[in-house]
Amino acid sequence: MSEIAAIALAGGRGVRARPLTLEGPGYLRSKATVPFIGRPLIEWQVASFSQQGVRNFYIAANGRENRYQVKDALGYGDALGVRIEYSRARADRFNTGSGQATLSVAEEWDLRGVAIVFPTDSLFEFDLAALVADHVRSGAVVTVATVHRTAREVAGTYGTMVADDAGRIREFVEKPPLQVVNDMVADPSRVPISTGLYVVDCARLRELAATPELGALARLRLDWGRDLLPWLVSHGHPVRLAPIAKVGDLGNPREYLITLVDALSGGYPSLRGTGTPTIHPSSLARRDEVSGMTLAAKLAAGLVRVGPNAWIGRDVEIGPGVVIRDSYVGDGVDLHAWCHLERVACLDGAIIGAGARLVDTHVGMMASVESSLESATVLDGFTALGHEATVQEGTRLTGVTVDPRLTVRSGDEVPAGARLTTVGDLVD
Repeated sequence: MSEIAAIALAGGRGVRARPLTLEGPGYLRSKATVPFIGRPLIEWQVASFSQQGVRNFYIAANGRENRYQVKDALGYGDALGVRIEYSRARADRFNTGSGQATLSVAEEWDLRGVAIVFPTDSLFEFDLAALVADHVRSGAVVTVATVHRTAREVAGTYGTMVADDAGRIREFVEKPPLQVVNDMVADPSRVPISTGLYVVDCARLRELAATPELGALARLRLDWGRDLLPWLVSHGHPVRLAPIAKVGDLGNPREYLITLVDALSGGYPSLRGTGTPTIHPSSLARRDEVSGMTLAAKLAAGLVRVGPNAWIGRDVEIGPGVVIRDSYVGDGVDLHAWCHLERVACLDGAIIGAGARLVDTHVGMMASVESSLESATVLDGFTALGHEATVQEGTRLTGVTVDPRLTVRSGDEVPAGARLTTVGDLVD
């Protein structure tokens, strides 16, 4: 697979994923570099692809954050044993979508063979050799990697398609409403969706891009799902689907947490080491201020419960009575006595107060969840706190997103599902 090129699509502003894609007010974090189990997401992706033999990566970046945050994370690939190139900054002014960005990369580096194109906000499990062999054997210009979702899950969220018995796509529609999805498929419980992962014949795709019609389209807007795939299908060019084992979407806090728990439980074997419960030795040796005991001693005495599927980083201080299940705890986190974490991402430097109960929650770097045994704070329902956000004791948040550096005060009435982006969003 060393001859296969990989094109990573690192564009967009990560609006759906906020506050995960906000470093602070007005400062964006590229989706590709969102922290995931101790690494930037794109580092996991490159490592996973390289395990299957891919050696040459091309980052189709758009915007300063996407280009230089990814470059800070990956460099030129030396540490990962691969070669990484980046699209030129001058190409941004011509970027009209993910399809155009793909074509631009293929032209800039004169790619003429088979390439695999992937988004940088998802994880994949698939057999690359089998996928490429199927693509080459079929003679397709593009092969779309697919999984199945229910019609309700697909509606307004994923691109879907109608294919014949040979797997050739006859119709492709991006994010259709529910009625359209139901009209397209025979079984609404198993609707094929595009994962955003494509195998492409670069030479043939470039030939088509040189035609007046597709060239004109690319100058206006050329997104893979909305434009390029429908154009190829409607003009009779062979586009096929190929099922893969799994895709994990990290494009919003809910899907991020679901994928995190799946990865921690070993659901993504290509992410080596994620399926084994891990506690860093420095955390095992650290003593908490309440009991004065090391974490190792507290675990042996049954004073702390960890597992299943917990990942605990360096220098984490854990008090007595703490319970951690199906969660990632980053470096330097303080978990005070009797707090409970279940299906939680708790990033570096976060502080979780005594007796706090967090379920299905994302806690950003250096965020603080204040709590006491007398007035416990509860966060659940896919709540997400941005970096350095503060939630004062006794607060209950369900499905709420809080932007970086905001403070939710004790007594603030925050409705379920609220999106807090400024101080003005907090209700006295």
